[in-house]
Amino acid sequence: MKVALIQQKFYGSKQDTVEATLSKIKEATQNGAVLIVLQELHQNEYFCQSEETRFFEYATDFEADVAFWSSVAKANGVVLITSLFEKRASGLYHNTAVVFEKDGSIAGKYRKMHIPDDPGFYEKFYFTPGDLGFEPIDTSIGRLGVLVCWDQWYPEAARLMTLRGAQMLIYPTAIGWFDADDQLEKERQRESWIMIQRSHAIANGIPVLSCNRIGFEADSSGVMAGIRFWGSSFVAGAQGEILAQADSENETIVYATIDHNRTKEVRDIWPFLRDRRIEAYGCLLNRYCDFE
Repeated sequence: MKVALIQQKFYGSKQDTVEATLSKIKEATQNGAVLIVLQELHQNEYFCQSEETRFFEYATDFEADVAFWSSVAKANGVVLITSLFEKRASGLYHNTAVVFEKDGSIAGKYRKMHIPDDPGFYEKFYFTPGDLGFEPIDTSIGRLGVLVCWDQWYPEAARLMTLRGAQMLIYPTAIGWFDADDQLEKERQRESWIMIQRSHAIANGIPVLSCNRIGFEADSSGVMAGIRFWGSSFVAGAQGEILAQADSENETIVYATIDHNRTKEVRDIWPFLRDRRIEAYGCLLNRYCDFE
């Protein structure tokens, strides 16, 4: 099964960015991809660098955006993973991945569960934690464990998706460097990001697809210096091996072939799920085990 991750920059407006995305989706389809993954909040700039109520207007287009990307999936005949800003009610918004089937129908959606609140990543101002749980989404190409960005640091999320039968883990993401950090710190951050996701592949015996944005985006409020998104989108196999990876500077389409038979072979020789000691894991349900 051929998959494609579209790593791209923000083009200064929603219209221009979407047009660029459509061109890349068409190219990926022509090259045989049956699953296409878009990066986190791919229609607009990464607006969470500051706390500004005007950005909530982006979420009012959610229903129209769903209809639009549905038509794109149908026109191209692909399973398409999008990342959209969802308004449920005034003051209640989600960072939501919507998965479309080849015929344009909605296969399912996932609302981001882990919400960061760090300098330049003020997502708690915008997003309510998801309430759909860690539930894989069934599609014509398999059961997809779709998570979003900050979720990628949490082994619990990856494990729960796996225990519910996910055949691959998929992360639309938006993460990058601050230019003020020195080169060694930048390298540590990027390598940690890659390593944690590869470890999810290893621990769960399934492929991981991570699609990140690229390019420098200034903070519209002028408070932060801006984020230089490090790209590096990649696909890892069931043993954590890198099957394909983009660089940290250029727009690109990352292609890889997923072999579900290979997943079975890996799990048969590395049966981590079999050897879990579930009777001893009760403390995991606590914030911290200082009162056990």
